[in-house]
Amino acid sequence: MSTLKKISLVLLIIGYVAAGINHFRIPQFYIGIIPAYMPFPNILNTLAGVLEIAGGLGLILKSTRKFAAWGIVLLLIAFIPVHTAMLSGHTQLNGAPVHQFWAWVRLFFQPVLIVWAWWYTRD
Repeated sequence: MSTLKKISLVLLIIGYVAAGINHFRIPQFYIGIIPAYMPFPNILNTLAGVLEIAGGLGLILKSTRKFAAWGIVLLLIAFIPVHTAMLSGHTQLNGAPVHQFWAWVRLFFQPVLIVWAWWYTRD
């Protein structure tokens, strides 16, 4: 594995573990951006946090890396409705609709994050 790919992997691991932990540290942030049409936002938030932590930790071992990377890809795809709901103004962040600029930024980076995780599905 190239040095660039190793550094990128470490950043990905840290990023997903940290993001997953944040679901438990500041759940109101994540629950607020879950669209109202999705049931059980508390459970969805907890599930997302657990899956992000598991995905990040799964990237550590070579034997689980490919499976974890595919899991992260699927998780990121599952998050797309949340990002599109942000664009429509149907989600709340601290009691106010998510600013359109940030909604577009999050949606723009979703494919980047998907490709980044997908990179580790390849040997």
